[in-house]
Amino acid sequence: MPSIKSLILQGEGVMLDFKKTITNTEKIAKSLVAFANNKGGKLLIGVADDGTIKGVKSEEEEKYMILTAAHQFCKPAIEPYFEEIYVDEKLVLVANIPESDTKPHYALDEHKKWWAYIRIDDKSVLASKIIVEVLKNDHKDKGVLISYSDNEKKLLEYLDRNQRITLKELSKLLRCSYRKAQKILVNLILTNVIRAYTSEKEEYFVAV
Repeated sequence: MPSIKSLILQGEGVMLDFKKTITNTEKIAKSLVAFANNKGGKLLIGVADDGTIKGVKSEEEEKYMILTAAHQFCKPAIEPYFEEIYVDEKLVLVANIPESDTKPHYALDEHKKWWAYIRIDDKSVLASKIIVEVLKNDHKDKGVLISYSDNEKKLLEYLDRNQRITLKELSKLLRCSYRKAQKILVNLILTNVIRAYTSEKEEYFVAV
């Protein structure tokens, strides 16, 4: 593993999150789920948002909070593993969250509802229905057989001309329901023909 200092210099990102301390199990469950649904990641506890190393007072307490979040606030449960590293005599607790092979994972919010999250840059963002379907099917080795009907052709021709499309635009283009448009997008993402991009404002799709 690269040194903690070089990790901190990279800044928070898709696979890295800083936490000065763990105060909220719901919030931490969101981060754990987003990492597990993505390519995995590390939580550095005892590090402030700006990268200052503060150290942890009680690693046992922090571990307890993380494991409670991982086991009781994540579904299916997540198994982080920990490393304790001293930097300039301050203890940084590293919680490693591997990429999961039982995606999608859901986190319990304060209203007792379960939601799937994915990691976009340095944020844990709510996964759309399309992304949840992709996560559900991504690790099934069945292989998706695509019949290129007129709908798929229309979509790919549109992307050729316009570079990107949203679910709403596709439903309009094909004059079909959101559900049907969604199914077409999921299949094409799973066969690596198109790719989904999500920002906090919108989700759109481009040809690979």
